Amino acid sequence: MFRLSAITLLFLATGITATQAQFKINAKTVSAASKGATAATFSDADAAKLAKEAVDWMDAHNPVAADDDPYTVRLNKLVAKHQEEDGLKLNFKVYKVIDINAFACADGSVRVFSSLMDMMTDEELLSVIGHEIGHVKNHDTRDAIRQAYLRSAAKDAAGSQSGAAAALTESQLGALANSLLESKYSRKQESAADDYGYEMLKKHGYNVMSMASAFQKLADLSGGEKQSKMEKMKSSHPDSGARAKEVEEKAKKDGLYKATAAK
Repeated sequence: MFRLSAITLLFLATGITATQAQFKINAKTVSAASKGATAATFSDADAAKLAKEAVDWMDAHNPVAADDDPYTVRLNKLVAKHQEEDGLKLNFKVYKVIDINAFACADGSVRVFSSLMDMMTDEELLSVIGHEIGHVKNHDTRDAIRQAYLRSAAKDAAGSQSGAAAALTESQLGALANSLLESKYSRKQESAADDYGYEMLKKHGYNVMSMASAFQKLADLSGGEKQSKMEKMKSSHPDSGARAKEVEEKAKKDGLYKATAAK
C-alpha cells in the first residue's frame, strides 16, 4: 500500500505533516479494491490493487525523476539486484520533492524522495528501503490500509452481508489518505521491520552498521539545534537513537560491528 508520512520511520522522525509537505496525495475515485474488501476478507491482493491505483495517481501528480536524472541513475544502480526481494517484485522511482521520506507499497512500488537521498549514503538508503519492505512482508501495510479504508470510507460496507464494499469516492479517498497519514505502527511492528531490514543487509553482504548510522541521522534531525524545525518522534514510535544502539548490539553478536558515525 502507499506508505505516506506518519507510517514511515522517516516522516515520523522529521515530524513533517500533510499540510507542510510538498508531496501530493491521491484524491480520485478508486474501485480496484472494491470487491471482497470487508474487514473479514480484505487480502494482500486487495491492498495491492488499492495501492497500485494510489501510486499510479501519485506518480502522475508528483515530479518523478526522469530516467537520465542523476537521482534515478543512482537509485537504479543501487537497486539493480533488488528488483525482486523475498518473493516480492519491486519497482522503484524517485520523487523530486523537499520531504524527507520513502515508502514501500503492497504492490511492490518503492518510492524514494530526493531529499532523503541527499542525506543518506547508498547503504543507508538500502537499510531504509529494507525496513519499508519489511512492513510489506510482515503485512503491516495491508493491515494499516484495511483499517484506514474501513474507518474513512467503508463503514457501511464493512457491516454489509453482501461481502462487497462500495467504490471510494473522491472525498472518501481523501479521508482514506488522511487516515493513513494519522496511522502509526506499534513498537513491535517497527522493531520487526528493523529486523527485516537488518537481515536484508546481512543477506546481501552490505555493512549492517549503515542502518545504525541512518537511525543516528534521524535522531540528529529530531533534536538538538534542529528541535524548532523537527518534532520529536511520537511516543509510540521507537527512538531513533535507541534503534541505532539495538543495531549495534546485533552487529556485535554477529561479529559485524564497525565503529560508525552519522555523516
